[in-house]
Amino acid sequence: MTYPRKQPISPMQLKRQRRGQLAALLLATLLLLFFPVRVLAQDTETSEGFLNAIDSVFSAIVAVLFKFLFYDIGGFPLIVLWLIVAGIFFTLRLGFINIRAFKHAIDVVRGKYDDPEEEGQVSHFQALATALSGTVGLGNIAGVAVAIQEGGPGAMFWLTLAAFLGMTTKLVECTLGLKYRIERPDGTVAGGPAYMLSRGLTKMGLGPLGKGLGIIFSVLAIFGSMGGANMFQSNQAAIAFVGTFPGMQGWIVGLVLAVLTAIVIIGGIERIASTTGLLVPAMAVIYILGCLWIVVVNLPQVPAAIATIISQAFVPEALEGGIEGGIIIVIVQGVRRSAFSNEAGIGSAAIAHSAARTDEPVREGIVALLEPFIDTIIICNMTGIMIVLTGVYQDTGEAIDGSQMTLNAFATVSTWFPIVLTIAIFLFAFSTIISWSYYGEISWQYLFGQRTIIIYKLIFVACVFIGAVVTPGAVIDFSDLTLLMMALPNLIGAYFLSNEVAGDISNYMERLRSGQMPTYAEKLATLGDSHQTGN
Repeated sequence: MTYPRKQPISPMQLKRQRRGQLAALLLATLLLLFFPVRVLAQDTETSEGFLNAIDSVFSAIVAVLFKFLFYDIGGFPLIVLWLIVAGIFFTLRLGFINIRAFKHAIDVVRGKYDDPEEEGQVSHFQALATALSGTVGLGNIAGVAVAIQEGGPGAMFWLTLAAFLGMTTKLVECTLGLKYRIERPDGTVAGGPAYMLSRGLTKMGLGPLGKGLGIIFSVLAIFGSMGGANMFQSNQAAIAFVGTFPGMQGWIVGLVLAVLTAIVIIGGIERIASTTGLLVPAMAVIYILGCLWIVVVNLPQVPAAIATIISQAFVPEALEGGIEGGIIIVIVQGVRRSAFSNEAGIGSAAIAHSAARTDEPVREGIVALLEPFIDTIIICNMTGIMIVLTGVYQDTGEAIDGSQMTLNAFATVSTWFPIVLTIAIFLFAFSTIISWSYYGEISWQYLFGQRTIIIYKLIFVACVFIGAVVTPGAVIDFSDLTLLMMALPNLIGAYFLSNEVAGDISNYMERLRSGQMPTYAEKLATLGDSHQTGN
């Protein structure tokens, strides 16, 4: 894809443009407070009819999509098989690169190979933080609890195994996303599955297929960014605050989230990356410290908890229907919640990593393999161990949702400890919202171009606020399904281009082993020596 050369936008023009967009976004947010909510509040009958109409339209669509994605094949839903088979295939095809390149991934994230002269907009660490902020969220809090609730403690074993395989899937999709990215006339870049599909498959002589899949992926990503990655997040954050702080109103939480979102997303990927670069470590530390405190308090029971997780992964005593059926249920819950948590195979993270400042696509793919490790193998397991240690999953009383189960686990330490979880939920929700705003933005640009992007941002900010004050029902279910459906076109492209990725990785690792890939410090040292020699 080529673009006509244009005069670059000056920093002053860009600043004025962003100020105007920010003013429009903030004005729209304030109008949301004084118009739709008051109308709905004043005319309850109209609002109920409107919401019922939405439910009736989307319920049928959701039912069809659900039957397709969760079509039963030997006891396993289609989408679960689609994701787990991809993880197994890529891990074996690439010779367990998720283990071989792990140390190098840490070196890259530390900045050893960061070169400010290379093409891109953000550092390796910022790209990782942005992608992590889109995955580290309510799936780590509520999703893990649901997996244990529906599959027993053994689900944690399969969730961890799925994340291990997902590390390679992430590497593949992010390598391809950056390899086929485009650079615009103003210096910004755009990449991800849509560009991988359209440009990569065209290169193979499959242009119509690639462009069609790219369009399908972008449509799904826009729907997903508006609902499950936006409205659901603000809705859960509002519920958590209202439940923890008496007198708090959901619309206040929604307004604060909407304003913060508008301020961040108007600055583009650079501001999103800088915000998540601070936010992700902070929220991870807050949550992990809370979990560790519960582990320390129950330290003598930790070996027994781990033994319970491993034993019930293969002999799920708590489940009905016999051991064979029970094992399938446990595996399905573990793999499904792992996919929801780290999004390996979904293709979303490839959009963030495509903005990284590097000329080495494989290097950024290697950075991406850290995401399932941090998100699922570390953070999700902290949640799982905490829930098993405290025994809250054994509550046989009235139904408890995932967030409440985790809240109950925190409450076993102190009555004020749930406040820590509430703060974590807010930070997780906000980070997911701003990261997915960028994913949806790139997908919108792919379909409609840059000139209309302000329309997307206005709609997105509106959804942040609306999600906190209404219960859209089937709309959210529809959005969640679109997130899973993104894996279909994304992994089709990854399969087609897998030989290409294997070749690129082989070449990269050979250059790394042979010393042909110096760190940035070594580059500077070599440059300095050459200058001295020249003098």
